[in-house]
Amino acid sequence: MSGQIPKRIIQFRIGAQVTQTLRTRAVMSSMTLWNPDYEYLFFSDGQVKELIDRDFPEYKSVFYSFPLTIQKCDFFRYLAIYRYGGFYFDSDVLLASNLSVLLDYGCIFPFEAITLSHHMRDNLQMDWQIGNYAFGATAGHPFLKAIIENCVRGQKDRNWVKPMMRGCPPFLNDQFFIINSTGPGLVSRTLGESRELAKTVTILFPDDICDRRNWNHFGEFGVHLMDSSWRVGRSFLRRKFTGYWWSRIERKRVQQSQKLGKARDYPCKHTSVNGQIPKACKA
Repeated sequence: MSGQIPKRIIQFRIGAQVTQTLRTRAVMSSMTLWNPDYEYLFFSDGQVKELIDRDFPEYKSVFYSFPLTIQKCDFFRYLAIYRYGGFYFDSDVLLASNLSVLLDYGCIFPFEAITLSHHMRDNLQMDWQIGNYAFGATAGHPFLKAIIENCVRGQKDRNWVKPMMRGCPPFLNDQFFIINSTGPGLVSRTLGESRELAKTVTILFPDDICDRRNWNHFGEFGVHLMDSSWRVGRSFLRRKFTGYWWSRIERKRVQQSQKLGKARDYPCKHTSVNGQIPKACKA
């Protein structure tokens, strides 16, 4: 799909209205400070529901059927960018550069981290995943449409999500299901299973995907601070055990990925250097 991403930044809040911390206000201010000529749209809880009722009646029942707020948040970010076009950012993404160099790329997502998913590694030959904490696209982009349809599919058929859950320990089922039913796992799976659509997507890869210091960056344009406010509450003991398991399996996966080298070849691979990326590849 051709076309330029509009100069628009979209953020929102779903659920109870809470007082924003100074850190959150500072982070969100970086959006307009670096991009003063961009339209900034912020949707309140009521405006989120109004947009869905007005522009996406076909997805209304699905949206309200998600049991968790984070799933509604995931779903809405795709709908909002699909409807208006522009850039979406979580409220814990801090920008460090103007975004205008990205406008000509049509659809752009960040590399997030090495994936722990067996399905991604074994069946899709992807040992990495992309993030949904920040992305940009033209209105009506077909890759976003595919993501939206997969969210609907996962909500209506939980068995469709099961391949992405393989190897997940029982005590993390809740978190892994969120990641793989509406979150970055689903977005990455959509990319891996839609190779033609993947040719229309630009991915901001770092020079070395195995270096953890490069994870959760929106290229050279910003950083995801990883507040993880969405994670399901659990006891101190479970949090400690989860952290231990996650660190152990992550080290193992990184070691496996290091054998494949630092960089990855993909239909639309781009490495950003000092906020600049080379001319977009075309299929």
